[in-house]
Amino acid sequence: MKIKFFDGSMGTMLQSAGLKAGELPELLNLTDEEKVFAVHKAYASIGSEYITTNTFGANSLKMDNYAEVIRKGVEIAKRAGKKVALDIGPTGKLLKPMGDLDFEKAIEVFAQVVNAGKDGSDVILIETMSDTYEIKAAVLAAKENSSLPVIVTMIFDENARLLTGADIKTAVTMLEGLGVDAVGFNCGLGPKQMIAFVEEIRRWTSLPIIVQPNAGLPESVNGQTIFNVSPTEFAEDMKKIAQLGVSYLGGCCGTTPKHLEEMIKLCSSIPANVPDRKNLSLVSSYSETVELGTKPVVIGERINPTGKKLFKEALRRNDIDYIIKEGISQKEAGAHILDVNVGLPEIDETAMMKSAVYNLQSVLSTPLQIDTTDITALEAALRLYNGKPMLNSVNGKEHNMKEVFPLAKKYGSVVVCLCLDENGIPDSAEGRIKIAEKIINTAAEYGIEKKDLIVDALTMTISTDKNNSIETLKAVKYIKEVLGVNTVLGVSNISFGLPKRDAINTAFFTLALQSGLSAGIINPKSQAMMNAYYSYNALAALDDNCAEYIESVTVSDVPAADTKVTLHTAIVKGMREEASACAGELLKTTASLDVINQHIIPALDEVGAGFEANKIFLPQLLMSADSAKAAFDVIKESMILSGKKEKSGNKIVLATVHGDIHDIGKNIVKVLLSNYGFDVIDLGKDVPEEEVLKAVIENDVKLVGLSALMTTTVPSMEKTIQLLHEQTDAKIFVGGAVLTQSYADMIHADWYTKDAMESVRVAKEFFA
Repeated sequence: MKIKFFDGSMGTMLQSAGLKAGELPELLNLTDEEKVFAVHKAYASIGSEYITTNTFGANSLKMDNYAEVIRKGVEIAKRAGKKVALDIGPTGKLLKPMGDLDFEKAIEVFAQVVNAGKDGSDVILIETMSDTYEIKAAVLAAKENSSLPVIVTMIFDENARLLTGADIKTAVTMLEGLGVDAVGFNCGLGPKQMIAFVEEIRRWTSLPIIVQPNAGLPESVNGQTIFNVSPTEFAEDMKKIAQLGVSYLGGCCGTTPKHLEEMIKLCSSIPANVPDRKNLSLVSSYSETVELGTKPVVIGERINPTGKKLFKEALRRNDIDYIIKEGISQKEAGAHILDVNVGLPEIDETAMMKSAVYNLQSVLSTPLQIDTTDITALEAALRLYNGKPMLNSVNGKEHNMKEVFPLAKKYGSVVVCLCLDENGIPDSAEGRIKIAEKIINTAAEYGIEKKDLIVDALTMTISTDKNNSIETLKAVKYIKEVLGVNTVLGVSNISFGLPKRDAINTAFFTLALQSGLSAGIINPKSQAMMNAYYSYNALAALDDNCAEYIESVTVSDVPAADTKVTLHTAIVKGMREEASACAGELLKTTASLDVINQHIIPALDEVGAGFEANKIFLPQLLMSADSAKAAFDVIKESMILSGKKEKSGNKIVLATVHGDIHDIGKNIVKVLLSNYGFDVIDLGKDVPEEEVLKAVIENDVKLVGLSALMTTTVPSMEKTIQLLHEQTDAKIFVGGAVLTQSYADMIHADWYTKDAMESVRVAKEFFA
């Protein structure tokens, strides 16, 4: 089978045909369809087998007549006589809690696009995606509203990270779980930079790969945006990519029919090469992936009301902060995955489960295990989860498997399989193994592979039967070694009814690990249990140079979940309610400015340093900023009540330039600058040059930030900069996905800021 070829850039071609800066290319489907058709035909004539509709930005958040634009776009592409790829781009908004777009609303918006364009299309191409949560919304919309194959391409930065923090492994883990048909990359970088990405994605995916780079990096020449990779160079690099093993190739920004023609000449004889099937058991959040089966995994058991009076009270009070603190303390104690069980008979479990999952994944990057017997609560949690979770659990009862496996297949998860059925829990290892085999075989009927199963042979207390430990360990060993499936146990069940339970628990945990236990559901805040864990890994040659063991015995104990946190900690951890409360307490003894300068700003600086070091990612950065805002709000209210006037900060104008309707980056910068005390005047998106000038003059502003996401709107940025430099003494920093340092220099910006934290640094230095 040979590689299949997609087309190249629509925007670049339309610009060369007269599309003006700021014009929406999708509207040409209605106003000048022959111009759009000419681009499609040009690509079709040189060998592109898939023609991508001119619908990238067509959705109900951006235009009222989106459906008409999409239907016409499919019709025009179909005229080219090739297969049609329905093009779905990002919404242009961040999803909650980072932004203001609700997850279900995002699904609705994407569903509208799918329903408007599925007739006449051969495949759905979800492209230029930078957030796993938005990707999940788009994929669910595509699968729930059509039967078309779904291809997803993402835009990674030079560090191989999405905007919201996922690396290639993490993004692929979620997408394979959701059942997409092909994955890969587009936009952002040229083919040379994507070679390493292709090598990396082949390590983790079993799916066909698609690669659609830009024609290099953009440059501004005589007011026009051009790209610096020629058709010949593009084709030569794409040949290297093809030889690594891909199924689909195409082009993005800056590519033309000439680029694609040269590429097809060099690559048409190279066979498609789908990666080998991977037998990897992976669980992920939005930015972290945990692999089961290579090294034992710790699943934190503390978010569970069983035997926990304080936790039950917190659930009754709807005290989400208690749950968040418990999650944070377990993560800091060494948990790799957090079990989440919020079931109490007297509460609405579905609502509480949704709230717990939503808030935990907003603050923590730790993957979650969704633990419930309530099918409604289970589906609600699986749907809104940002990543590939564990699902706890399914058992050998026929009705249970019929309920759980379809959800596991649809949403993609690793399923915990309990060795019990209609007859209860067998006493013997053989009885439990038989149930495990039944569950594994039934899962296969639903298309769920062994790698996405983890069997719980069930821990029964030795206080009722002296053989319970022996039978459980026999089952664990057989399931892992003979059946070839990962294993998990709720370890502490072994000691119910006995004194000094930690002694029994740690001994049993060690024996289970030696028998092949892949993951233990334990209390990570138990020093004895974690000592057993780190000691076992060191003894089993799973800890290079005993590094983790040494670190574990030299760190201080982790505080309990109910330990009072400081304002600094609340901001760093993104705990909004705690930040507000801590700020109020501090104001009783500390001056407002001292609270800001000694507590809030240092906390933000710590988070910013972590962000720049790639130790934390955008969601955590924004949640910390939101917590800082909560603290600032308390301080402002206190100053108003005391009659004090708030000191006006240094003024900064922010705007997304004329013609650009994407303001994600600008909004992130606004949040951070505001929380550092700057007085931000946000002009919004699609702002004409004259309006920026007017705002700068009227407010006597000395620093301006401009954003652009689309290559077609960078000329507007250049015009705005020229106007400001001619008529004011304001300095300008610029940012956006299409910009580089050299590009910023060419359009005479004073600074190029590659991310939001760099904008903060520029502002702090400028006003110092």
